[in-house]
Amino acid sequence: MRANKVLEIAWKGLTRNKLRSLLTMLGVIIGVAAVIVMISVSAGTEATIAEQINSLGANLLFVSQSMGRGGPGRGSDTPSLVFEDVNAIGEGVSGVIGVSSDRPTVQTVKVGNIVLEEVTLIGTTPDYPEVREIEIDEGRFFNLKEVDRKNKVVVLGYDIAQTLFGDEDPIGQAVAVGTTKLTVIGVMAEKGMVSGMDMDAIMFTPISVVFQKFTPSQFARFIGDRVGTIYVKVDPEADLDSVILQIQLLLAKRKDMLVEELPITIQTQQDIITTREATTEAFRNLLAWVAAVSLIVGGIGIMNIMLVSVTERTREIGIRQSVGATPSDIRWQFLTEALVLSLIGGLIGVLAGVGGAWLFGALGEMRTVVVPGSILLAFTSAAAVGIFFGYYPANAASQLDPIEALRRE
Repeated sequence: MRANKVLEIAWKGLTRNKLRSLLTMLGVIIGVAAVIVMISVSAGTEATIAEQINSLGANLLFVSQSMGRGGPGRGSDTPSLVFEDVNAIGEGVSGVIGVSSDRPTVQTVKVGNIVLEEVTLIGTTPDYPEVREIEIDEGRFFNLKEVDRKNKVVVLGYDIAQTLFGDEDPIGQAVAVGTTKLTVIGVMAEKGMVSGMDMDAIMFTPISVVFQKFTPSQFARFIGDRVGTIYVKVDPEADLDSVILQIQLLLAKRKDMLVEELPITIQTQQDIITTREATTEAFRNLLAWVAAVSLIVGGIGIMNIMLVSVTERTREIGIRQSVGATPSDIRWQFLTEALVLSLIGGLIGVLAGVGGAWLFGALGEMRTVVVPGSILLAFTSAAAVGIFFGYYPANAASQLDPIEALRRE
């Protein structure tokens, strides 16, 4: 029997009971939509993670204390990253075009009658704007001499400058930070959110000032002022592995240790992105199982309705067999009906899934990204479900005895 004739007969069979056909497709629609929405949520999460890491700057290495080894709160004799290591990397490693570290603290800020509480003050180094790709809107950033001399200067984020000074020029003005007065020397350009931090609502001061005035350490005079992470910006033309090795050798020499014993980790941006994405793997797997179960439920619904349809149309099958239809013709007729049900349901599910993903992202806090491959996957899965769950009823119909079928009322 020709394919178009099989399709025509199958279509007439489905449209004979439109409501039942629609309800049967509902399971597939929900399953396909679930696949697209779930993958969109997962892709959105991964895209957000990548953007947060990349927003820190380009071509960065992150030098940090290994977990559980050294660092604040550990023994004072354990080698740690200290402020002097920042300058040593910048001066002693080729291929490095910027190196910075920061030490945040939260302080109360006052200018005249304006008081702001819990403002983030970041102590950092002169290379910070270049490393973190932030521009200066007014004035300038502090220099190495001001860091060495512990000059009490500050650079304001764009929004905080507007809040404290409005239309007044802030350059040269004094800002009371805690019990310390800092002189404004610059205002940062608008940057927005970077890795969950509003860069326009923070202030920057030499890291030496933060060490001295805001986070004094009783061990500093023995081991130096500790830092958490050192950000190293690498020349795009430099060999990344070579730069990492140079940093490891330099720090090992400074700590008087072998490279293998060094309690320090050096990660690239891609390393951190991969690590963050690994933590979302269980979440992705859960979403995949939910979507798969939804499709299976839809397939069971197709099988159930097709079995009912075979029972109801037994006499019709007998008549078709008596006029020459082969078991293969009968099998293809019912298998085509199941496939048409799943494909139409899949098409509607794709539209619902894309619309649902957009709506979920627009109304919710979680970002969604529709992946074109997920549409093909969902549609192909719908077709596979139709064939898999439709084969048994179709095969059962093809094996009916023509004489027994004609006797059915």
